[in-house]
Amino acid sequence: MIIICGGIKGGGGKTTSSINLAIMRGLSGYDVLLVDADSTDNGNASDFSAIRDEVVENKAYTAIKLNGKTIAKEIPKLAEKYDDIIIDVGGQDSVSQRASLTVADIFLVPVFPSSFDTWVVDSVNSLVEEVSAINTKLKAFCYLSRADVSGNQNDDTAKILNEDYPEIEYIDCPIKNRKVFRNSVAQGLGVVEFKPKDSKAIEELEKLYKFTFNEDYKAV
Repeated sequence: MIIICGGIKGGGGKTTSSINLAIMRGLSGYDVLLVDADSTDNGNASDFSAIRDEVVENKAYTAIKLNGKTIAKEIPKLAEKYDDIIIDVGGQDSVSQRASLTVADIFLVPVFPSSFDTWVVDSVNSLVEEVSAINTKLKAFCYLSRADVSGNQNDDTAKILNEDYPEIEYIDCPIKNRKVFRNSVAQGLGVVEFKPKDSKAIEELEKLYKFTFNEDYKAV
């Protein structure tokens, strides 16, 4: 399966979702490729993978960097070698993201619960509509990321996402703004590996994992 974590605005949690799904999938016994397709030079999946290489023995996934139109050519070839490919693209309507969308099965769009971020989804909806004419198997989903631990903003944003964007299905898998996400990344670890365990954060990721891969997360 080829999965993209993307969108056209930075700071929504794309890399956080990408690396945690890749780690969980790898720890479940699958051969996973994590592709950094973000053109920025810092704060991306490659930086995290470099830290992880130094601190853990079981990397759980293979990491590479690809950019531009070459993604559309190389990813189908790589899909023959791996069980799953997870692509982390930057927060803009880039050539890399469009190339990835032409070959992907699932497009995951994390959305920060704010008015501005919600408005931006309208452009993502148009992008999905355009690309779906080329890639008919593509399925797009959005979910709340870096969501408030409490308050009404999450519900208000969820209502908009659920009603206003026909090309992108809203899924009730909120990833809330918890310290463990920042702390685990700094140590090159996935949330499921970090200690002390944050059961609420793990439960949120397990829900997203189950939706994405259609099976429960079980480390081997």
